[in-house]
Amino acid sequence: MEVVLADTLLSRCGDRAALLRALSAPLCAERAEALRLLLQRLAAGGPAAAGEAEALRRAAWEVALERCRPLLRGGEGAAGCGERVRAARAARGALRHCVQLCGAPLAARLARDALAELAAGGGAGAEEAAVEALVAAAPRLEEPELLSRCVAAALALVREEGEGEAAAALVAGRLLPALGGNGAALPRVWEGLLGAGGAPRAGRALLALSALADALLPRGPAGPGLDARLCPRFWRLVQEGLTERDGLCRKRARYLLKRALDLSGGQRAELRCPPDESSLFWWSAEKNEQLLQFWETYILIMETLEGNQIHVIKPVLPKLNSLYELAISGDKGCWLFHPSWHMCIYRRMFESENKTLTKEGILHFLELYETKHLPNPLGFSEFVIGPLMDALSESSLYSRTPGQSIGACPPLGIRLQKFLATYLTLLPEEEKGSFLLKFIQKMTSRHWCAVPILFLSMALASIPACKVLGAEGLHALRDVLQCTMITHQILLRGAAQCYLLQTTMHLTDVEKVSFPEVSSFLLSLRPEESLRRDTLLWTELCSWLQGNDRCFRKSVTSDFEHQETSSLCQYVHSLVGEYFKTPASERENCFMPDWFEAKLVSTMILLAADVEQMKNKYSGKSNIEWIELEAFLNPLLDVLMKLGSNAYIPTVKTDKSLQLLLKLLQTRWLKCSNSQDVLVFIWKSLVTPVESILEFVLRRLTTNELSTVGDLDRCDLYLTVIPETVNLCLKVNWKKMPSIKNFLSSLINASIRNLQERNSEKEPKMKEQIRKVASMASLAAVCEIMGGKPEAHLESLPSVDALKKFISFSQFNEVLKKPSHVEEKNRYCFFHSLCDETTSQGWGKIVARYIRDQWICLRFVLNSFPTLPQGYEETSEMSFSTVERSKKTLQSALEALSILPSDQVLPVFDCMKVLVPKLLDSSESLCIEAFDLAWKIISSLSNTQLIFWANLKAFAQFIFDTEVLAVAASAKGQAYAKIKEIIFKLIDLSTTKTGVFNVVLSHCCQSWIFPTVDERSALTNAFLNAGNYSELITEACVFGTVFRRDQRLIQDVHAFIENLGEKCAANVVTESTNRDDHYVRVCAVKFLCLVDASNILHKAFMEDIFIKLLDKDELVSRSRTRYYANSLQHRVKNRVWQTLLVLLPKLNQNFLCGALDRVFQAGFSNNQASVKYFIEWIIILSLHKYPQFLDKFWDCFCYDEEKLKTSICTFLSVLAHFDIILQNTSEKKPALKKALIVVLQWCFNHNFSVRLYALVALKKIWGMCRMLRVEEFEALTPVIESSLQQVENMHGTGNARRNWQRIQDHFFFATFHPVEDYSLETIFYTLPRLSELAEDEWISLSKFDRFTDIPLPPAFQGYHSRRELRDLKPSDWSQQDMGSHSVEADSQPEWTDVQKKIIPWKNSTPSLDLETAFQDRAAKLGKSNSRLIVVASLIDKPTNLGGLCRTSEIFGASALVVGSLHYIQDKQFQHLSVSAEQWLPLVEVKPSQLVDYLQQKKTEGYTIIGVEQTAKSFDLTEYCFPEKSLLLLGNEHEGIPANLIHHLDVCVEIPQQGIIRSLNVHVSGALLIWEYTRQQVIKQKQQ
Repeated sequence: MEVVLADTLLSRCGDRAALLRALSAPLCAERAEALRLLLQRLAAGGPAAAGEAEALRRAAWEVALERCRPLLRGGEGAAGCGERVRAARAARGALRHCVQLCGAPLAARLARDALAELAAGGGAGAEEAAVEALVAAAPRLEEPELLSRCVAAALALVREEGEGEAAAALVAGRLLPALGGNGAALPRVWEGLLGAGGAPRAGRALLALSALADALLPRGPAGPGLDARLCPRFWRLVQEGLTERDGLCRKRARYLLKRALDLSGGQRAELRCPPDESSLFWWSAEKNEQLLQFWETYILIMETLEGNQIHVIKPVLPKLNSLYELAISGDKGCWLFHPSWHMCIYRRMFESENKTLTKEGILHFLELYETKHLPNPLGFSEFVIGPLMDALSESSLYSRTPGQSIGACPPLGIRLQKFLATYLTLLPEEEKGSFLLKFIQKMTSRHWCAVPILFLSMALASIPACKVLGAEGLHALRDVLQCTMITHQILLRGAAQCYLLQTTMHLTDVEKVSFPEVSSFLLSLRPEESLRRDTLLWTELCSWLQGNDRCFRKSVTSDFEHQETSSLCQYVHSLVGEYFKTPASERENCFMPDWFEAKLVSTMILLAADVEQMKNKYSGKSNIEWIELEAFLNPLLDVLMKLGSNAYIPTVKTDKSLQLLLKLLQTRWLKCSNSQDVLVFIWKSLVTPVESILEFVLRRLTTNELSTVGDLDRCDLYLTVIPETVNLCLKVNWKKMPSIKNFLSSLINASIRNLQERNSEKEPKMKEQIRKVASMASLAAVCEIMGGKPEAHLESLPSVDALKKFISFSQFNEVLKKPSHVEEKNRYCFFHSLCDETTSQGWGKIVARYIRDQWICLRFVLNSFPTLPQGYEETSEMSFSTVERSKKTLQSALEALSILPSDQVLPVFDCMKVLVPKLLDSSESLCIEAFDLAWKIISSLSNTQLIFWANLKAFAQFIFDTEVLAVAASAKGQAYAKIKEIIFKLIDLSTTKTGVFNVVLSHCCQSWIFPTVDERSALTNAFLNAGNYSELITEACVFGTVFRRDQRLIQDVHAFIENLGEKCAANVVTESTNRDDHYVRVCAVKFLCLVDASNILHKAFMEDIFIKLLDKDELVSRSRTRYYANSLQHRVKNRVWQTLLVLLPKLNQNFLCGALDRVFQAGFSNNQASVKYFIEWIIILSLHKYPQFLDKFWDCFCYDEEKLKTSICTFLSVLAHFDIILQNTSEKKPALKKALIVVLQWCFNHNFSVRLYALVALKKIWGMCRMLRVEEFEALTPVIESSLQQVENMHGTGNARRNWQRIQDHFFFATFHPVEDYSLETIFYTLPRLSELAEDEWISLSKFDRFTDIPLPPAFQGYHSRRELRDLKPSDWSQQDMGSHSVEADSQPEWTDVQKKIIPWKNSTPSLDLETAFQDRAAKLGKSNSRLIVVASLIDKPTNLGGLCRTSEIFGASALVVGSLHYIQDKQFQHLSVSAEQWLPLVEVKPSQLVDYLQQKKTEGYTIIGVEQTAKSFDLTEYCFPEKSLLLLGNEHEGIPANLIHHLDVCVEIPQQGIIRSLNVHVSGALLIWEYTRQQVIKQKQQ
């Protein structure tokens, strides 16, 4: 109608130019739209007369420059924002028509003005206005120089990063395509987008190329212009777009790929890009079908991956295999399609937000190389080291699959090992080294978690031996070792170190590395975590060194210059020689030497000696002379022998000799050792200079030779040497013990004298204070030696009495005053000041150490001499035996706890353990204060890994000391309540820090069941504590949290490493901490197994635990009547009944008589399957042992049906084992009669499940009746047997028969024997597994074996399950219903296994010729419409179109645009539209014509709205629809095509709460149509 009016006005107007001028002043939104329409009709009309044409051109020129351009700049806009947008859109259209009327001159003028504005800047608005002017001018530009400037300016905007995002998108989406439409500018645009230098980022380039697709990839016959398919940079950009994180970029890349394939398939011409063997893209007429099949499959996979839902994607993954089959030439053995296309698929999967999809992609890629013989990888190495390793850094990918047993290697770990071994065989020899080097370096380039680095190290270690790594590779492996140290998981850390060492041995080319480089790498391994002498790994290392001896490259500093290679012995000789060389400049250095050198020398000495021993063994020598080892040790022995007599040996040299001595003495004995072991020779050699060493140490510790803070490190060295020397003499030469005793006596006496000296000066000197610190440390060291080595009988030394007396009358927590720093000026002054100023130890640390040493000494005195001999009790108040003295000491201990750092409180805890029991009666408040302060320290340390566990152990030994617990329980006062409070605090802490409860429980159970001999009180039985603190055992029986997924992963990996046993040295080396939560329950169960039912105390304890566990079960049942499988409530109930089952055989008849009623009541609850089985098992065993309880059991069937409806199956299941129950009964017939009567009434229940359980019980009971020939039931025989026979043939087929068969095959009825299967394995592993309880609830027997703190009784029975039950799998009785009418795969269409949400792109509706027909039905019918146009041209399903037609008509849309009017005749369309097409204007616009249609509607003032999820889309609930809105709906399968998205003014998305990705297109459209209508109705009411 608007067009008719415009044509009528122009035909009646005499002066059209005047009309244009009149209409454009002033230019509001409505006038601008009218002006645009008139200019459009003038430009579309035929040629006018010469005079009139010139007048029109002048008028159009004026309108363009004086009206449209200012309006675009925002100078003449209306007040409202919406009005400005309308006016600007109309001005853009008017400007374009002005250029059509005026031609090249106006285009050139607009272009120059716009370029000048762009150069001048002016903000985002000015840039956008200038771009719009260039868009209008671009098609008519003719000057080459001006075209070049326009293209350059456009590309500069596209490349610009930062705030100009809107202008850049406008240029890429509109200006570049407009310039591309100009044949002269297209090559320049093409070169700018894909040129070698300064190309725009992928997103903007893809936007521009999508808009230029018609020019670069025309749908019709190929023209003489550019062909994007021949440009390698184009294909690289498409590949980059396919893997972009932005979904819109990926969509545009797929669109360009489809356009190129459409063009190639239609032309069937020969094409190769670039023209070489590794073409990114090619086409051939001969292989047209094969090519189409490959690319159809490829695009299907890429589109499916957009779904991001594994159930949608998994069926498509097998298509990847067919892709490889199509991509590899069988005859030539080469790639037909460039492998980078496959890498795009994998990259897309690796970078998915769905980790399950990422894992599937990685496994598929790794399996591909394992199973298929692929040609030369062609750049796969970069892909492996880049995207693949980036994806492998995610820890969650290494989880077990549901079917795997605990402790199995995860699938990804297995695949990685096979992949690396296979992939390396495909690489050329010259590339293997560089690939592995880059692979290892990648492991150091980012922060890797413990789990990925472990499995990558394992994969490297599994590569078959090949010499490919040199010195650089060795350094890279050492860097990886440093990365492993970050994790707190000690076992994982140690295992990774083991595998990295094996990698070194397998892959290092020894001719390219030297011994110093190898030894430096070995020193990066921690002996306490991986490389230790008592492991198979050490033996493997010795074999490697022995096999490659004299093959290693000579080091630069080697003394053997005439040799090209070096032997291990030569290297160790030179290493030892260099170690003892002391430069003159360092002889009196006050700093201790670094321990690294001593560790290096000792390790290499032991390795060289073991290698020599291995050589001698292989050569058959029986007598080993140890010539080489003696030569290694001689330099050390020379220095040690001179220590006592030569006072002028340089300090650094003495330090080094003692450091090396310590490292050698601290080495462990090999398990396979014998009397000819290396260590035996070393010990025998080192015992010789013992007297010299002791004399030197005594002199250094007792004289004034230690005078600076730096000397305290030396003091620690000397004090560490003393216990090692004592151990050496005890092991090798007892004759040296008198020397040891004399040394210790002298050290004690001298230290006491030094400490008793009183300084007369006010300001103590540094030298004197350091001497006191060293003396107290010496006494502490002696006390620890005497306490730890009772076999040496050192307590009989005369000086021990003096030590005891000195400690007894010392002032505790004595603080050393900080000394004055003014020292005597002597020749060592420089060194003194240097040490004092630069030392790492502050004076506070020194004081803390001094106080800690006092408490170490007091601990020795308290533990060894609880009371003082009478001779020393000079005053009653100073005696340790008095309460007052103990109280003062405890007060001092509390003071010490507040002074000392947390890592030094252990001796104070030990002293408090002795003091508190004596004071609980008289000073309870003081003891409670001690408990609180100790707990405060422990809880504050919970995040400190290194010192927490040692402190926790000391805390547990203090608070839960047998005597402390007993005294507190006897008084039942506040201390008793405080200890119970601490118990629950510890349990609570253990839920967040795994292992806390384990430490406490293990200590308590051991002290209660195995009390120590040296009890300090008159306790009659330590087991009394178990009863008094039974909450500890009760909570332990049900302990265990529901772990997060990451915690379960760590536990699984731990179990896997532990299952490797001695194969992984970390299992041998690392200390078993038993911190797994399972060990809490294991400890409690083993403790209960040790309880003796004949012991009165034990009996009372068991009965108390049984009742408390039943109380806990009732509490859980009351708190939540319904609970989910594997929830915490389910697990707690399951653990309760497992423990009750363990206790059951130990309970007597009287107690069980009362307790059984509560068990029956528990059976009435709504229980999960696993709990139900345990309750049934307990009832069966109870009735089996005591058949006299059967009357109680029959009472359970007497309740009303309402109470029995959820529990009757439990009691019927018990009757299914009635033969077991009656085994111990002589009179079976009465019981059978009662059972038969009870069961028969339930066989007719209306509930099918109840009938099934009753029939199972009936079958069992009737079988027993027939065996016993019970004559009373003869009359019932025909009825019962016919009923059972009818059940066997129930309905012939179907669910009823299957369920009957399944319940009979159920393990509980078919295989399980309640008596013979009674065992720990059945209770804690087999039954939970068969009842499909979560895996982390299964406790295997191996955990009972590994937990050695509490042994099982020697005669313990019932450990293993019967094999018949153990071999069952859940699937054996939980059978799947398999249909018999399966369809053969070959008879199905190619894509039937793919969800229909995404279908092959070739199946879309073909484009037809342009034909647009308006049908103004609403006008005919006199019906008013809104200004909403719904465009459904992309929708190709008649059902969706019919529904949209109905919705659009109901809400008064002005038109519905469809792709073809033929849809109206479709029956499905008509069924859903219910005649709406007769009342709604329908417009036919083909999909290929949408670009022009949308542009036309834009110029008419419509806002183009797309229903699409993009990064900048608006929420539907927040978007305000303009009155003139055009709603563009996407295709059902792929949404809105990429070439249309940049024509949208705005994208709107519907907020979603669920998981499924998208709504049906009709539903989406209906939601937006309604929201538009709702807003317009509100506006009308407001007006």
